[in-house]
Amino acid sequence: MRLTPAIELEYRCKKLQEYMMSASLDAVIIVQNADLFYFTGTVQSGNLYVPATGQPLFMVRKDAGRARMESGLKEVIPFASMKDIPTILAKYGYPAPKRVGLELDVLPVNFYERYRNLYPNADFTDATPLIRQVRMIKSHYEIHLMQDAADQVDRVYKRAKEVIHVGMTDLDVAAELEFTARKDGHQGLVRMRGFNSELFYAQIFSGTDSAVPAYVDTPLGGMGLNPSFGQSAGLKRIEPHEPIIIDFAGCVDGYLSDQTRVFSVGQLSDRWRRAYDDMLKIQELMMCRAEVGLSWGALYDICRKSAVDMGYADSFMGAKGAQVSFIGHGLGVEIDEFPFIARGFDQMPLEVGMAFAFEPKVVFPGEGAIGIENTFYLSNEGIKRLTHSSDELVILG
Repeated sequence: MRLTPAIELEYRCKKLQEYMMSASLDAVIIVQNADLFYFTGTVQSGNLYVPATGQPLFMVRKDAGRARMESGLKEVIPFASMKDIPTILAKYGYPAPKRVGLELDVLPVNFYERYRNLYPNADFTDATPLIRQVRMIKSHYEIHLMQDAADQVDRVYKRAKEVIHVGMTDLDVAAELEFTARKDGHQGLVRMRGFNSELFYAQIFSGTDSAVPAYVDTPLGGMGLNPSFGQSAGLKRIEPHEPIIIDFAGCVDGYLSDQTRVFSVGQLSDRWRRAYDDMLKIQELMMCRAEVGLSWGALYDICRKSAVDMGYADSFMGAKGAQVSFIGHGLGVEIDEFPFIARGFDQMPLEVGMAFAFEPKVVFPGEGAIGIENTFYLSNEGIKRLTHSSDELVILG
């Protein structure tokens, strides 16, 4: 278990303060788990108060002792109620803020109202864009953690080659691979920021089940086990000559890497092989075109146009009617961080330090799905790949 170095936390908070000054914010209050972990090094329940200048103050409700052990911040103190916040801030010499930023994309309305009651004369605004901008540029420390997560998914990939066979259910495969990852230190949770967005370790399915659409904002869905979590692995049994999707998010010390590989027991048809080769070509196109300054939306348009020109207008990134408008998504502590290689992000440029998964996939309704996914980051020397399992189709048996 690694604790986030104090120097990392200090840099992150100072970077947020730079954005706060530009946005004329007196303070930002952070409560969401992923953001707390990023800025404090722990998810112990509390309020992180980041002033425009000065030391951040982490007020912890439960458990303050553990928070002091896990966090490298200088000021970690216990508190019992949100009503205590003004008194605590005054004690540390912080005046009542006039303009406050909150995580309005995820903060419950009743929490928001309680903050408004604390500071009835303050102006409240959304700090999420500032927080996401800080988090989207990865440090060398973060990239090393993501490399470790990439090593984890490679071990999962190797285990998949050992266990997959005709007759086992998709759930059987999922259980084997989740067991492998869990023993390797996977935390058992893949954080996703979007409202009502839930993911487990992976999306694992074979043949027709991989073409079943679902509510989750991903190109593939799956039947799942029941309507309460209607996605990913179900009870379908693996058959010969069908694509088996292993879309697995590795996680080490809080940081993610995302990888998709395709397996089959016996050879796949020429149609499946051609579609897979075409997705590899789109991945190669992305690697050639991704460069500092190009907008996220422009990269999406380039790659999607290639897919359409190949004949996949109605099957690229989902079946017709259920297609998603992205090909890539940022990674870090959450699986839907900035940047998004997606439609409409035409004013957001690629920058050195960004890390993202790129996942060109096609879905043929009633038949199945096929594609590739790897995790990349943009370095001073250009695009680099973190996930490193072979891109070749794995033909078993």
